[in-house]
Amino acid sequence: MRFRLLVPFASAAGALLLTAGAPQYLAAQAAKIDAAASQSLFDGKTLNGWRGYKKTDASAGRWTVQDGMLTLPAKDGKDTRGARDIISVETFDMFELTWEWKIAQGGNSGLKYFVLEDRDSAIGHEYQLIDDERHPDAKIGPHRQTAAFYDVLAPPACPGCPAGQIPPGIKKPAGEWNTSGIRVYTSRIVPGGTRVYHYLNNLRILEYELNSPELNAAIEKSKFKGIERFGKLQKGHILLQDHGDQVWYRNIRIQRLGSS
Repeated sequence: MRFRLLVPFASAAGALLLTAGAPQYLAAQAAKIDAAASQSLFDGKTLNGWRGYKKTDASAGRWTVQDGMLTLPAKDGKDTRGARDIISVETFDMFELTWEWKIAQGGNSGLKYFVLEDRDSAIGHEYQLIDDERHPDAKIGPHRQTAAFYDVLAPPACPGCPAGQIPPGIKKPAGEWNTSGIRVYTSRIVPGGTRVYHYLNNLRILEYELNSPELNAAIEKSKFKGIERFGKLQKGHILLQDHGDQVWYRNIRIQRLGSS
C-alpha cells in the first residue's frame, strides 16, 4: 500500500514546480493494497475491531454500519470531546493508512492517530475532515481545514491560491467521497527521524518531521501546548471522531511499516 511520488501536479492554479520554497504537491500513485501485508480496520458489516474511547466496546456510541459504511446519524449539535469517539482495538506507530470519507453539509469530523487513553479527552494527531465552506471552525484558518494537522500545521498554499489553501478542485465538496491517507515512516531526510505525510485524493498535501524544532514550535502555538508526549512517535490507536455531525467512512485499511 505504497504512495509513490511521481510528477508535479498541474491544476487550475498551474503546474506546481518543485523549486526551493515552493509547495510540493506531488501526484501520488493510487494505493494498491497488498492483502498479505495490510489489514482492514472496518469489515463493512460490524463494529468489530473498534471500541469506545476508554470503553470495552462500541455499544455506548452513536456509530452504526449502513450499506457497507461506518456512519453517524444526523447532527445533534453536541461535541462530547471524546466520549463518543471510537478507537481501533489495535495500536500502531509506523504505518500507511488509507480511507474514504464524506461529510454532511456543515459537518466536522476527524481521524486521529497516536491516540493514547491517558487523558479525559482523546488527544492525538488529527487529520482534519470538515466542510471547509460552511463549518465555522474551518473559517478560523487553514490549520483547521481539510487535510491539515488540526490546529498545528496547515497545508502550504499553492501558487496563485488564497493563503493556506490547497489547489482548487482537489477537495471534493460536502456530500461527495474523498480518499485520504497518512504515512508514518523512518525518515531518509533526518537520520533516525520519523516523517509523516498527509494525502488527499492521491496528492501529498502535508508533511512534517516528528519531534523536530519546526513541529515543536508549531505545537507551542496550538491548543496542544504543554502536552509533553504530543509531536513524538508513539504506538497509539486510530480514532474516528464523533463531533456531533453526520459523516461516512469506508474502505479503511492499514499496513504496518515497522515498530519503534
